[in-house]
Amino acid sequence: MERSTRKTVQFRHPFCLSDVDGLQPPGTYEVETREHQLEGVSFIAYRRLSTTITLNDSTNRAEQVVAIDPKDLAAALERDAAAGA
Repeated sequence: MERSTRKTVQFRHPFCLSDVDGLQPPGTYEVETREHQLEGVSFIAYRRLSTTITLNDSTNRAEQVVAIDPKDLAAALERDAAAGA
């Protein structure tokens, strides 16, 4: 069994992620994490299959979904918060 979790993240400053080309503009982004439920364990547990972020291209209004490392996203959000302090 699989599950998907969606959340929005907000960047107040331009940011970069190691798996994404170029500097991204500030804004609100959707992040989706897909997980698979592990079988054969005595408790409910999930293994992450993928985490993606949806990038908006303001020039042609296209969306691009890019696989990212959730640790890289967390670090970028921390850098963004620190830049506003």
